[in-house]
Amino acid sequence: MREKRWFPILYMFGVTAFFSSIIIAFATVTRGRVEANAELAFERAVLEIVPGLSGANLSNAEVHPRFADMVEEPTASSGGAYLVKKDGQVVAYALPFSGQGFWAPIGGILGIEPDQRTVTGIAFYEQNETPGLGAEITKPPFRSQFKGKVLASGGKPLGMKRPGGELDDSSVHAVTGATQTSTRLEGIINAALTEWQSKVAREGARS
Repeated sequence: MREKRWFPILYMFGVTAFFSSIIIAFATVTRGRVEANAELAFERAVLEIVPGLSGANLSNAEVHPRFADMVEEPTASSGGAYLVKKDGQVVAYALPFSGQGFWAPIGGILGIEPDQRTVTGIAFYEQNETPGLGAEITKPPFRSQFKGKVLASGGKPLGMKRPGGELDDSSVHAVTGATQTSTRLEGIINAALTEWQSKVAREGARS
């Protein structure tokens, strides 16, 4: 039978089907864990922008209970941002942002104080940019720049300037050697902020 012309084709089809079945089964078994890890990363990112709380230092077991205790789902009046509360008072808006980075999707959270203008911080729950270059957006030297920045009322709410360039109250330095990642991240953040500011303004006009 092996001398038949159709045997190699049939053999390769069988081998491919066998290994494809294994991969599909593995993906099905691990899907729940992957989704749980993604949810945990998102919740941790939200907590990392809370003033006075280092969400990065929480254990995995602590993240969800703390998130459930402090964070409320987005509402129309919050412009789509999560509401972070302490003792019943809003201490920050947690605004999700996501979009295509240079190599892969980037997802993160921007924290904004109750004044709706001052940034509390930034955190990321998804990114696969180049290690040592674009991936530096997740490191403290880049992220710490955002704390205390004020959203501009006209044009881009937040700007990214070349490393070493002069900054103002609404700008931070881009990542050295990662121009494309920085440019795309700037666009992603400002698209989310512009939409959020518009929604908040509309809800404020209605009330």
